[in-house]
Amino acid sequence: MDTEIRVGVYNNKKTHVRFLILFFVFIITAISYADRVALSIVGSDLIKEMNLDVATLGRIFSAFGIAYMLMQIPGGYLLDRYGSIKIYAYSLFFWSLFTFLHGFVIFAPAMYIVVSLALLQFLLGVAEAPAFPANTRIVATWFPTKERATAASIFNASQYFSLAVFSPLLSWVTYNFNWQYVFVVMGVIGFIFTLIWSRLVRNPLEHRSVSAAELSYIEQGGAMIHMDKPKVKNKSPSMSNIKKLITNRSMFGIFLSQYFLNTITWFFLVWFPIYLVQAKGFPVVKAGLVAAIPAIFGFSGGILGGVFSDFLLKKGFSLTVARKIPIVIGMLLAACIVLCNYTNNNTIIIILMALAFFGKGFGALGFPVITDTAPKEMVGLCAGIFNVFGNLAPVVTPLVIGTLVKETHSFNAALIYVSCSALMSMCCYLFIVKDIKRFEI
Repeated sequence: MDTEIRVGVYNNKKTHVRFLILFFVFIITAISYADRVALSIVGSDLIKEMNLDVATLGRIFSAFGIAYMLMQIPGGYLLDRYGSIKIYAYSLFFWSLFTFLHGFVIFAPAMYIVVSLALLQFLLGVAEAPAFPANTRIVATWFPTKERATAASIFNASQYFSLAVFSPLLSWVTYNFNWQYVFVVMGVIGFIFTLIWSRLVRNPLEHRSVSAAELSYIEQGGAMIHMDKPKVKNKSPSMSNIKKLITNRSMFGIFLSQYFLNTITWFFLVWFPIYLVQAKGFPVVKAGLVAAIPAIFGFSGGILGGVFSDFLLKKGFSLTVARKIPIVIGMLLAACIVLCNYTNNNTIIIILMALAFFGKGFGALGFPVITDTAPKEMVGLCAGIFNVFGNLAPVVTPLVIGTLVKETHSFNAALIYVSCSALMSMCCYLFIVKDIKRFEI
């Protein structure tokens, strides 16, 4: 093993620095999701104050998704070229800045407020684009294969944690102050964590607190600790390699499944609070509290799905079986969201939403699958392509659901759309993806 390692006094002890790194990844990812949903939290107030309709709000939401999708491959390339830690720090700073600026859009001329919001959402999408590919690379760098699904599920579960914690907080801020303060608060939080990240997070070969024992353990277990080794330069992304990734049957199935999975995610992120207010008559503050309930179940499902997958792997099941079983179970549970159309009991609706979000979290193993299958020299690029497919959903979903709600004056068709997306995500793994193994170029 290469020993150009900046270890401290812990050479003879097995440290657990990788879990500290995962903790920071978890928190930063939770902040990124809070910044994405902030506009949804204040959406009802914006509709009233600025005389918008849900279709216009859907177009503003989609501006984020368009930018986020377009920047996935460039973002993945930058990560492979310059390293996860540095690019993540820049990304966090700029998305916090654009979130902060949302709070001052009210000072724009009235005719330009919608354009200003859409532009800031677009810039937010540009800045956040490297986040999940960076998470994937960091987990691949710090965690052995047998811990990878759990680690990836933990950072992926931060989206549910974000909803559970920030939805009530931001709803309270909106109610007691004004919607502009939501963005100011989130921007300041992001600036603080930019400083923390820059000072405390490093790669395995550069971290002063990691021991030789831990480094040996993660490397022998399959962690790619040399991925961001200094002075190693990565080539520009090759179109032929991108084509090979997309045209490979299993890789394409993994990519496509993420699109359908993210449709569920974006219903809960963007439309669920509005659904509670407009369709079910909840006050804004109560809607924020109620929205936290499915998020808590989603968080639990997200953690348990990864733990269950790694448990199956340790019990001797193949990697393919260990990853696919939780996905199938989870998507079947997520499809239960359609049952909300057949009851007017708000308690039952919240229970069904919680079950659906639990299932979505349990089956959200796309990121560990990518770390299992991506070519070693292109993890960032592969994760970027994966996120391009996944983030067609934040472009399409707000437009489709906004149009369905506007035309039908009901969320029923929207819930059918989300349920079918869960089943399609499952079918991708059952009928398109074959064996889950490292793809070599």
